[in-house]
Amino acid sequence: MSSILLTEGTASAAAICNKYCDARDPAQSPQDRVPVTATLSGRQIQLHFDDTDAMGWGSVGNGGAGDQVWLDRSMDGGRTWSDGSRLGATTVPSGQGGWRTLMYNVDDWNTQGVGALRACGQVAGAIACTPWARTTWNAGDRRTAAATALMMSYDRGTKLFGGNGWWTAANALTAVIDNVRVTGMGSYRYAIADTYDRNLGAQGGNFTNDYLDDTGWWGLAWVDAYDLTGDGRYLATARTDADHMFAYWDGTCGGGVWWSQAKTYKNAITNELFLQLTAALHNRIAGDTTYLSRAQNEWSWFQRSGMINGDHLVNDGLTSGCANNGQQTWTYNQGVVLGGLSELNRATGDAGLLTTARTLADASSTRLTSGGVLREPGEGDGCTGDGPSFKGAYVRGLGALNGRLSGHPYAATLAGWANSAYTHDRDPLDQYGPHWAGGSGTSDYGCQQSVLDLLNAAG
Repeated sequence: MSSILLTEGTASAAAICNKYCDARDPAQSPQDRVPVTATLSGRQIQLHFDDTDAMGWGSVGNGGAGDQVWLDRSMDGGRTWSDGSRLGATTVPSGQGGWRTLMYNVDDWNTQGVGALRACGQVAGAIACTPWARTTWNAGDRRTAAATALMMSYDRGTKLFGGNGWWTAANALTAVIDNVRVTGMGSYRYAIADTYDRNLGAQGGNFTNDYLDDTGWWGLAWVDAYDLTGDGRYLATARTDADHMFAYWDGTCGGGVWWSQAKTYKNAITNELFLQLTAALHNRIAGDTTYLSRAQNEWSWFQRSGMINGDHLVNDGLTSGCANNGQQTWTYNQGVVLGGLSELNRATGDAGLLTTARTLADASSTRLTSGGVLREPGEGDGCTGDGPSFKGAYVRGLGALNGRLSGHPYAATLAGWANSAYTHDRDPLDQYGPHWAGGSGTSDYGCQQSVLDLLNAAG
């Protein structure tokens, strides 16, 4: 780029100061990486990064007098940028063919802001922007990069993902906790205590509510938090959650936990979560017999309930007449039972549990695939709602089983799916869509959580 000069520019947002403050001279940058570009009327708009200091700047080249260039900064993955619009906006003066902004921070470390930048240019009233991207800080490999992209959806007010996600937020937090464990990058450990403290009194209190499966997801999240931190309050809350679920176990259909407090439906996911949670609690509470008994009773009931069909897949639940209702074999129904059997095997040493789990895993990892990857039945192009979180729960369970088995027989499967998603389903901000084999689709925290679970499991 010829004749690149520096202008002061002005920011519309309050300056952020991390290692350095906003509006730093790019000449001070020890490096210059250009991950994304855009073109407009023959001009090239570039986003530059100083990965060493986690700052970026924008430039316009092959331009003319009156062209403009600036940065936008977003703290929610590019969804909004009202607080970081037109940072360093500057106009190319007469006689100059190129121009650049000053450097601005990507993140706001003082407020836990996980950010992204894009460079924009304007020529004769027309505007073009690069895709959103960020520095390699907290994104040094594909697992930590995916975790950072997920944390862009962590609402710093509600301390939940997506603003007010509930059971899906439990899954997203679990994926972040697992990422801390498998990568050693602890930058987002703060989300554990922040989520707990902010939401302990929400809904029914202690992460309970009318839906018993929601309670199960949160109980497992707090077991995971306890494993990472050793903080006993998380284990105590997980016990409260398991006890709350057990209060809705009765003899209808021979046993099992109801889906909701309304007692209208006994389904697979609630009982699989109860199996995993109670077995996990036994494995973490010295001298326990209560939770082990509940876990064993759950599995004894579940395997004869009829919800496992002749193809070794788990349908959604039971009819009012206590028969398999033939409803969809969602991926999470196939995965959580694998995590539950893995925990129960750890508790009892019963090798037959792993044999059964392998039969189920072999069926689901082949029958629910398309294009060489796991595919949700009826998978759509969106990433909002409940369904996008399902595949993450599946691979988390498959990964747990894989870790219990000698030879790790599902490692190649998980790695292949992860490689496909990384290659075909990722944007420059390391945000992922719904289709791990590639294809059109949006991105949001449900899809991001699922792929983070996959990358965690694949290692």
